[in-house]
Amino acid sequence: MINIYHKKLDEMWYAAALEDGKVVGTSFGSNESKVVKQLMESLPYNMPFQMAEKSNQLAEKLLTVLKSIFTGENVSSDFKFETAHLRKYSKKVLAVLAKVPVGYVTTYGALAKAIGGGPRVVGNVMAANPFAPLIPCHRVVRSDFGLGGYGGGLDTKRKILEREDRGYREESKINVDGVVLTVYPVGLLWKD
Repeated sequence: MINIYHKKLDEMWYAAALEDGKVVGTSFGSNESKVVKQLMESLPYNMPFQMAEKSNQLAEKLLTVLKSIFTGENVSSDFKFETAHLRKYSKKVLAVLAKVPVGYVTTYGALAKAIGGGPRVVGNVMAANPFAPLIPCHRVVRSDFGLGGYGGGLDTKRKILEREDRGYREESKINVDGVVLTVYPVGLLWKD
């Protein structure tokens, strides 16, 4: 049974769906009902769920980490994700994306080049990411360093990225299970 938890922390709502110690989905926003609805829409089809009557330690930790990510903090998380319901390609894209560090972004094209497929397919995976912002789809931008899209709105994406900017100057390469992904400093987004 999937348990849904949600909580208001500093004017924002955070929600998480957990099953057997694994994260099934996450969501955040300023409107409680929209956050819960968005989370429920990301759950696997035909999986039973319930609104948890009381929280537990894992749920509290997860909700706090979601808030920390939203506020731009560099947090490490060791959560396990329930991905059995996702397509193989989506799993691969999200696994590589999860390694993009705070202070950096990558592009839809760079992800596609590293993993295979096209930028639009990567964009579709980002649009359906059930683990935002835990798996940071907000750190994926267009090849011209325009923001691209974001389910939480472009203003929210911009604010999160502004808080994550660490002043890095050089692009970098990260290696994830033999896949090399180019990442770029967040500051490139603000250059005219």
